[in-house]
Amino acid sequence: MRTAAVLTVSDSSARGERDDRSGPATAELLRQNGYNVVQTEIVADDQPAIESALVRLSEQAQLIVTTGGTGIAPRDVTPEATRAVCCKLIDGIPQKMRAEGLANTPFAILSRGVCGVRGRSLILNLPGSPTGASESLLAVLEILPHALDLLAGKTGHDNMTPLSKG
Repeated sequence: MRTAAVLTVSDSSARGERDDRSGPATAELLRQNGYNVVQTEIVADDQPAIESALVRLSEQAQLIVTTGGTGIAPRDVTPEATRAVCCKLIDGIPQKMRAEGLANTPFAILSRGVCGVRGRSLILNLPGSPTGASESLLAVLEILPHALDLLAGKTGHDNMTPLSKG
């Protein structure tokens, strides 16, 4: 079973002033799709705190999904933290999320979420709203297993899924 961790980035949730709804919604969606969610956490919109959590979680899970901090407000720094801890970025995954999100809201284009590789883990930034997080994850859910296989060293063509043979 593939392992995943969910990191919610929110000042108000970290202070206990607001319930985190996007993290649990994301974790449930991952479980429904066969992932073992080994960790869920909440951190404030603070780049060093986000970076530290991402580094730690990448040692525990194959997939780290963040929710929140991807907008254009001054404290939205999740993409910067993700870039800082990743050795490679995968531009197409967030591009697909934004493109599909535009079908539901014109504001999807304001999401600055990124996707990157840290060691053998994939880090994926989702928006902070429960709906935005779920819709964004659903937009790319089918390609994540193949990406995780590649990171695990399964690079032979005989390991490719029918989706990736095109």
